Amino acid sequence: MAEAGRALRLGARSFAPRELAVMAIVNRTPDSFFDRGATFAADAALAAVDRAVADGADIVDIGGVKAGPGDDVDVAEEIRRTVATVAAVRQRFPDVVISIDTWRAEVATEAVAAGADLLNDTWAGADPALAEVAAATGVGLVCSHAGGLRPRTRPHRAAFDDVVADVVATVTRLADRAVAAGVRPDGILVDPAHDFGKNTRHSLEITRRLGELVATGWPVLVALSNKDFIGEILDAPVDQRLEGTLGATAISAWLGARVFRAHHVRQTRHVLDTVAAIRGDREPAVARRALA
Repeated sequence: MAEAGRALRLGARSFAPRELAVMAIVNRTPDSFFDRGATFAADAALAAVDRAVADGADIVDIGGVKAGPGDDVDVAEEIRRTVATVAAVRQRFPDVVISIDTWRAEVATEAVAAGADLLNDTWAGADPALAEVAAATGVGLVCSHAGGLRPRTRPHRAAFDDVVADVVATVTRLADRAVAAGVRPDGILVDPAHDFGKNTRHSLEITRRLGELVATGWPVLVALSNKDFIGEILDAPVDQRLEGTLGATAISAWLGARVFRAHHVRQTRHVLDTVAAIRGDREPAVARRALA
């Protein structure tokens, strides 16, 4: 188990234990559940990165395969979709943290060579060699909980005796295994992976009890943005889930999550800055009221 309050070091950035970071989502896919291919074209993806950085993103997460079922994307195609974008973002923004959203070691190897700083594995170590890539190259690694599912599969009648206990056991086991393989401890994050292998009640329970995951000491990443559990809370389609996403974001930040994967960067940054100010970790941007 990691010690509480671990600093997080990714690429050129070091994040203090109570610092809140936004991870912007940039999908090089034609079939993303949210943007429906809006950033599939290379120039559209780079424009999205420009906006995200301007809006306050600390990390840019580039993915080339839709998480859910869909058309097959082989390793070569995933590399074609992502690696040139990683290289272009690295040239454009030398200090931004670049994450590659992949479960495949072959893709990770090429992305790191192009400038990626973090391997965002949302499929719970489906390819054990991914941790070996992180260890060999010194980049960071996300250890997630996918409920035992294979990549790109959906849950069916998901069941756990205690979903939070299962999440904690899985991600800490993966994190410990990564350290044993040589991954830097200060480059590891854990992700409960809302909706992955879970139903809405499971995702709500994870959020409600997020402090138990935070208590492991590993920095916690949450990917809440426009997820199905938000949609089911509100009975809202995917384009009407922003308010629910931001509510879950504020609660997760208060409970100790540190990195927030988001489609709406500016709104997420504002929520996190507000939470940080209320906690006493950040000064207001200005202070004029009742001072004169």
